[in-house]
Order: sequence, then C-alpha cells, then structure tokens
Amino acid sequence: MGNYRFILSGGGTGGHIYPAIAIANELKRRHPDAEFLFVGAEGRMEMEKVPQAGYEIEGLWITGLQRKLTLKNLMFPFKVISSLLKANKIAKRFKPHAVIGTGGFASGPMLRVASGKGIPCVLQEQNSFAGITNKLLKDRVAKICVAYDGMEKFFPADKIVKTGNPVRGDLVVLRQDKSEALEYFGLAGHKPILLILGGSLGARRINELIATKLDFLLAQGVQIVWQCGKLYIDKYKKYESDQVKVFDFLNRMDLAYIAADMMISRSGAGAVSELCIVGKPVVFIPSPNVAEDHQTMNAKALVDEEAAIMLRESELDEKFEKTFAELCANSQMQKDLSVNIRKMALPDATKHIVDEIEKLLN
Repeated sequence: MGNYRFILSGGGTGGHIYPAIAIANELKRRHPDAEFLFVGAEGRMEMEKVPQAGYEIEGLWITGLQRKLTLKNLMFPFKVISSLLKANKIAKRFKPHAVIGTGGFASGPMLRVASGKGIPCVLQEQNSFAGITNKLLKDRVAKICVAYDGMEKFFPADKIVKTGNPVRGDLVVLRQDKSEALEYFGLAGHKPILLILGGSLGARRINELIATKLDFLLAQGVQIVWQCGKLYIDKYKKYESDQVKVFDFLNRMDLAYIAADMMISRSGAGAVSELCIVGKPVVFIPSPNVAEDHQTMNAKALVDEEAAIMLRESELDEKFEKTFAELCANSQMQKDLSVNIRKMALPDATKHIVDEIEKLLN
C-alpha cells in the first residue's frame, strides 16, 4: 500500500479539536509518510489550534443551528449546501483512505460526503450523551468509538467500540516532581495548589464564583492557578497576586496538572477523560448550557463511582463553601477521590481508536 491519506473533521470547541489532533499524532507515529488534512468551521478555534499542532486545515462555511429564530438560522440551508459542495471538492482532490469525525457541526458535511463515496468513516463520540451531528451520521459510518457504557441508546450496537477518549500524550506519563511546574507558575512549594478550569473558552459562572470566593479560598490555605478563558481575561487578570495566577489559556497543561493538588472544572468529555488520568480530587461544576445537559451526565458517571464531587450551578451559593472547606480539611477524602478517579481512566484510548481505523484500511 502506498502512502495513506487521512481527513480528520470536527471542531467548535477544544473538546472536539484535541481528540482529532491526538488521533492524527498516533496515526502519524505509525505511518510517518501519511498525509493529513483537517476540515473545520471557518472562524472557529480549530483554524488556529490545528496549524499550531503542525497540520493543514481547510474551513467550511458552517455553523450550528441556534435555538431561537435568528438571521443565522435563515442562512443555515445555504451554509449546508456550500459546505457539502466544498467537502465534495476536498474529497475529490485529497482522495482520503479514511475520514475520522470527532463531532461538532463542522464534521457533518465532510463525513456525509465521504461516506457517500464509499470512503471508510469512523466517528469518535466523547460524551455520555451523543451529539446531534454524530447521531445524524450513525448509519453512514463503519465504526463508532465511545467513552461510556450504554451508548446503544444512540448508536447501532454492532458499530460501537468502547475505547475511551483520546488525551494529549504528555498527560499519560505525568512526572511526580513539581519543581518545574512551581517555577513555571511562580508559586510556593509549601501550600496546596487549586487548579480552576473553565474549558477552552472559559466559563462565566465559574469565573464569577472564584472572583467572589477568592478570600474564602485563600483562607483555606490554597494557592490558585485560574484559567478563565480568553473571553474573560480582561475582567479577571486584576485578581492576580503572589498566590493567584490568572491565565486566558494554559499552554502547558502538563505542568498545570503536575502542580495541582485539587481542581474545580467543567465536565466536558475531554476534561473528564484527562482528569481521570491525572488522578487528583475534582469538584465538577457542569455547564447547564450544553446540548442535552451532557456535562451533568459526564460528571454523574464519576460521582456514582465516588470518584468526584459535583455541584450544579444552581447549588453554588448554598453549598460551595461547605463542600470545598470539607475537601480541603479531609485528607482521607482527597486520597479516596484520587484512587477512585484513576480507576476510571482509559489511558490507551488513542491507540485503540487508531487500531479500529487501521482495521478499515486493510
């Protein structure tokens, strides 16, 4: 067989982009001469993040449907037609041996076209509640790689393979030595570090919570690494001090995870998969503004195994201080959460997904 050509499509958020990059990296490791092309949505973060990872990307003129009647929705049929035509041109020109979709509206047109041409397609569904694009594509693809049990309610059982979610390679073997991480963040070594993650775009409610509870948090004896998101950095950078470090985006997630003793995080699928591997105590605050409330379902899957704590946004005013103070004071609880969350990890997910892709190539 000559050089393989792979198209990876998905995007809109880091939760769809980073899995696609991880899969591409593993394919490249196995097939150094392969060619890769990413297909995303114009103007979304993949157009910046994918080239930073060393891959070529083409953008489609596509957006998701808004929940209320807007001008954008009236344009939607034209965007779909435009994206299908461009996806068709891309498939004809690039001639991929396989197409991998990681979800998000950007992947719909590309996989629709590729599957129609008989090109083997694989879906990767990160969440415990399947996304709309993947549900629409389920009958057209050869394999669907999932991270949770019970996904037969969304997809044909004979296509499902439970692989887990791809995570960045540098997280699978995290060093125990904190010295480089402490130096990177400019923090002291004698106080525990709380890492706050709001997802790649930031989380408004978590940022508001941290800003109003800063004095309380510092009184618990913690230092803080706070990733507030690029939409919010101008508002929250003023809270930076010797004990509080504020970032729009964390380019060294590996060091952030090494530094952290406990975390507060959204529960997007990618974050949950990474945090299982990192194996530290987490308080999940799911976003209520996502399709089908899937972040709550993702977090609940861990809470049911006593592997994490979950607070809904509606409970924060009433329960946050008591919950967090108890976590800080109870070292046995911290140990138990760490042990249990590690049991949920699927660190070889990327390899298993690529195994499934390779089966289709032969």
